[in-house]
Amino acid sequence: MLKQTFCHLPGVGVTREQQLWSSGITSWEALLRDEAHANRPDIARELEGSLANLEKQNPRYFAERLDAQEHWRLFREFRDSVAYLDIETTGLRSYADHITSIALYDGASIFYYVHGQNISEFKRDIRKYKLLITYNGKCFDIPFLERYFDIAIPHAQIDLRYVLKRLGYSGGLKRCEQQVGIHRDGLEDVDGFMAVLFWNEYMRSKNERALETLLAYNIEDVLNLEYLMIHSYNLHVGFTPFAQTLTLPMPNKPENPFTPDAAVINRLRRRMGGRPDWRGGMRWS
Repeated sequence: MLKQTFCHLPGVGVTREQQLWSSGITSWEALLRDEAHANRPDIARELEGSLANLEKQNPRYFAERLDAQEHWRLFREFRDSVAYLDIETTGLRSYADHITSIALYDGASIFYYVHGQNISEFKRDIRKYKLLITYNGKCFDIPFLERYFDIAIPHAQIDLRYVLKRLGYSGGLKRCEQQVGIHRDGLEDVDGFMAVLFWNEYMRSKNERALETLLAYNIEDVLNLEYLMIHSYNLHVGFTPFAQTLTLPMPNKPENPFTPDAAVINRLRRRMGGRPDWRGGMRWS
């Protein structure tokens, strides 16, 4: 879809882009050949830069030129260098709280990192990828990771919060999953607030089943991000003239290596005593 995209060019919005498609100009090369645009140095320069950066597999070039709601256009061309990312923390205040676990999925392999165990390995592993896919990562996950590790994470990002909102899906990751028909077996009513309780239970009692339940929840997030990414990509492509050629098959979801423990979940629910999933005035997703 990226080579059919023109709305990253100077003076071209989505309406003008649709007009170009309707006139038969459906690729960067076709636009370069069009006399009306070939004589515009700014357009020609950007198109040549687009071709060069696609050849170099540099998604940041395009992410910086596209609105966040249009970042879905990066997915097909850079799918081989994608990582789906999600973190769990002890709270929402990055200056007082810390990361408990990180889940990473690249479409083939699942990786996880735990505070006090192997979490430092994340800094090395994240360098393998060029494009990160998150839900609300721009506002939460990425800034939290940068402060926690004291590093810059300069990767291009597709934040599905914005991509899905353009399609009418909102209300947090779990709500979006429900709207597209994703079910979390054994984790139906578990949220980020309970993830904090899983970690606290593990630290208090060294109950490995509490940690495994936290990791099952964290990893479920990144596995579902792939489904949501392809689902939203296909819906967006469906509004273009390229649906028949660019639509992607839905993925087979891999098996989560961890199983949530119903006893741990039920015990913590009873301990909560019906407490709502709010903390510090913010709802956990």
